[in-house]
Amino acid sequence: MQASTLRALCAGTAHVALLAASLAAPAHAQTAAAPPRADEAVAIDTIIVTGSRIQRRDADAVGVVTTLTEQDIKNSGANSVGELLQKLPSAGVSLSSNGTQGTSYGASSINLRYLGGAEGSGNRVLVLVDGHRWVDGVGQRGFRDFVDLNTMPLGMIEGAEVLKDGASAIYGADAIAGVVNLKTLRDFDGVKVQTKYGVSSHGDGASYSGVANFGKRFDKSALIVSLSYVKDKPILTADRDLTRVTLVPTTSVGTSPNGLYILPGLSNNTYFGTPAGFAASATPAALTAGSTIGSGAAADDAFHTASLPGDYYNTQAQGIYSTGPSERYGIYGRFTSDLADKIRLKVEGLFNERKSDQLFSPVLLDIGGSAGTIRGFAISSKQAYNPFGVANGVPAANALGFAANQAWRIRKVMNEVGNRDNVQDVKTYRIAGGLDGEFSLLGRDWKWDVYGLYSKNKIQTQALNSVNYDNLALGLSDACATTAGCTPINLFGTMTSAQAAYIRYTARESNQTEIYDVTANVTGELFQLPAGPLSIAAGYEHRTNKALDTPDAFVNALPTYIPTPAAGAAYASNTTTTVQTRSPTKGQYSLDEVYVEAAVPLLKDAALAKSLDVSLAARYSDYDTVGGDSTFKVGVGWKPINDILVRGTYSQGFRAPSILELYQGGRQTSFQGADPCNGGASANPKLPGCVGVPTGYNQANYNLNGLIPGTISGNTKLKAETADTYSAGLALKPRFLPGLTATIDWYEITVHDAIASQSATQILSLCAQQGGVFCGLVTRDASTGAITNLVQGVQNLSQIKTSGIDSTIRYEFSTDLGRFAAVLDTSYLESFKTTSPNPAGGAPIVDERAGKGDQPRATYPHWKGQTSLGWNKGSWNALWRGRYIGGSTDVTNPVKDAHTKAIFYNDLEGGYQFDKYDTAVSVGVSNLFDKAPPASYANAPINYDIYTYDARGRYAYVRVSAKF
Repeated sequence: MQASTLRALCAGTAHVALLAASLAAPAHAQTAAAPPRADEAVAIDTIIVTGSRIQRRDADAVGVVTTLTEQDIKNSGANSVGELLQKLPSAGVSLSSNGTQGTSYGASSINLRYLGGAEGSGNRVLVLVDGHRWVDGVGQRGFRDFVDLNTMPLGMIEGAEVLKDGASAIYGADAIAGVVNLKTLRDFDGVKVQTKYGVSSHGDGASYSGVANFGKRFDKSALIVSLSYVKDKPILTADRDLTRVTLVPTTSVGTSPNGLYILPGLSNNTYFGTPAGFAASATPAALTAGSTIGSGAAADDAFHTASLPGDYYNTQAQGIYSTGPSERYGIYGRFTSDLADKIRLKVEGLFNERKSDQLFSPVLLDIGGSAGTIRGFAISSKQAYNPFGVANGVPAANALGFAANQAWRIRKVMNEVGNRDNVQDVKTYRIAGGLDGEFSLLGRDWKWDVYGLYSKNKIQTQALNSVNYDNLALGLSDACATTAGCTPINLFGTMTSAQAAYIRYTARESNQTEIYDVTANVTGELFQLPAGPLSIAAGYEHRTNKALDTPDAFVNALPTYIPTPAAGAAYASNTTTTVQTRSPTKGQYSLDEVYVEAAVPLLKDAALAKSLDVSLAARYSDYDTVGGDSTFKVGVGWKPINDILVRGTYSQGFRAPSILELYQGGRQTSFQGADPCNGGASANPKLPGCVGVPTGYNQANYNLNGLIPGTISGNTKLKAETADTYSAGLALKPRFLPGLTATIDWYEITVHDAIASQSATQILSLCAQQGGVFCGLVTRDASTGAITNLVQGVQNLSQIKTSGIDSTIRYEFSTDLGRFAAVLDTSYLESFKTTSPNPAGGAPIVDERAGKGDQPRATYPHWKGQTSLGWNKGSWNALWRGRYIGGSTDVTNPVKDAHTKAIFYNDLEGGYQFDKYDTAVSVGVSNLFDKAPPASYANAPINYDIYTYDARGRYAYVRVSAKF
């Protein structure tokens, strides 16, 4: 049998198996667990879920939770908490990859149910560590409003629980989509170490990680210290077939190091002998590669009219990261001690540092007088490097200059300045402590705890190898010769290192977030009911969140040597560098919350009711920004027999607008998206919003390889959003088949007054299809058709409504061949609708996203799943993992069908455990058949959704762990 046939057979068999099981029991998420050794006893007494602050084992009635154990984390092959969680089928588009085409900038998020308020955001998921809050993340261009999972050292995490049915009444605001509770190391004695190395079959994307955990238990106290290190190396877009060249066809000449020159006066010039149309707007000139510019009348001989294919240049292959490098160091420590017979102390501390960067192509310069993206420049006939001026031997009477009020334009890839590089250095500090204990009241035992924490995230960023427009304007002007320190600039040939240094600029910025949090809880049994004790929990929380963003002052200043709009020049610029501008931001909010929760057993050992339990919760939250509100939750769990649990919940959610959403100052950005008016009005006669766009307009030729320049900002008029969540499900644990458990759960979440913004693609599509008022957020250059600004602001949209089904099947069994454990998780996204107001009046605009992938970094497949089969016999073990991502739509395009294909990844791992020091050695391969991401036109120029798929390809690794 041919190898390719065998691969296809294996992949197809796994694919069919997953789909068949998914159809039998649609969707819920759980990571694969390795089977215990054959000689270990296995007891599955109850399907354990959490989601309650009441301390009890049997919480089946509260809701569904995905539990990840220490072994699950090891088996996952993940190098970070985010990588682990993002593989769950219930996880939506989440920040990852650290690539040039994304906005993660080294951060990692978890976005359950696709409900994040912005691209990859996890701001509707509450992330806790041991039940306590974590500080919000920071970023390259401003702070975040969700937890960055890369601020947590992986070594400190021993397990995780993911609650997916809404829990604002129990845990507080932000828990609309669910709760992720990460569990730290338990006390132990000794030393545990683990190291891992992996690399792709392409020889890149190498990853190194190491963990060393130290534990010591004393008579009445215990100490834990955890050290973690991770280093990920990059993958270049040029090193994968899919990402090497954009899918968008090149229909006209784009920017290159040879430049594109529109120079009034050169067309049909008698002195230079140029033909009509030479260096004109429709037929720009380019420098001929390898040529030397002649003097006098021969100056134009080094230039030619740019055309394809001779002047094609691929900016996508110029050292750009598909996945960027990252390095993380972390230390976590915890000390616990019994202060008295029933009082314990806990003190924790953490420091984590992440260094990451994203490499871009060199600056794609686009300047001119009254044309170009950045305007107001002038090149006089006396400029030192003007080949058509007197400095090159052209008589003064024939010399050409290019004034600020002329429609001249130069576009050029600034190779001499170097590749742009965004660099981040993020430091996370956390100190926390608390007391907990027990007391007796009304003849019953109660538990209490108080806890306080302070944490801070701070980032120092650099944007290397940008261009200083002010120095460039001065270097092109006559004033340069009389200005101390000025270096004349050559834009018509290769720049010297001194010229590149003079216009090169590095922006240095910082932002930070802080959290102060104090909580107090009490839980116990109030009294006995016929079916069992009535248990309650109650508590109080005070929290203050702060954020500060300090952008580069020079980047945000007005230029000195370029006319500004304030000077009355309509063609002018108000930016000093190629770095995107933004306003400084500072904000904070505080809140107080109280809650109460009760677990009420109604029936036990009755006819058709082995048990019937009701869970109730209520919380009141009072913000100093949006006021107060109450949320409630009720859950019912009914066991007609021990083998069957029928459960359902209704919960209310509440989320106040974040500091980012409220106070973020206006910020320039670049959106990824396809312009429906590409080709101009003549190519899109059925799109009224494209009227006036010139024929031949090609999006890829403008604004940094076709990215869309825009502005985003906060909105102080936002109000809180609320949510209603319904879930109903069934859990089976048949006695006639020990080791089998199965769950299936339906959910529906409706977010009212949802805080969100339309994507750039949505804004452009509405403008193109409707025209008129729908184009109010899009500004174009009238002469070229290029988008010069797209405004995206957050608002309280009418509604987000999503529904679906989760299912999990687990089966563990022993044979003479060893112990086996099989897991199948699936998630079916039935619907995801966003309803927003119609700016023209009339019926609201409804956008159904389920099954679609026609927007950048926003793939919503109906089906996702993962499955595994683990085997263990004696000291040997093996594990197969499979992960399925269903197909979705793509935008209609000229190069492929409007569909993004489904994909199935296969992973394989084998290991051996030695008796000495419990040393375990594992060797594995992820993406065994080297599956590339499915091509997506909507995600051009990188051509795939970097937050859903992985461009790494086949990845082999070895992991070694030991205990001393």
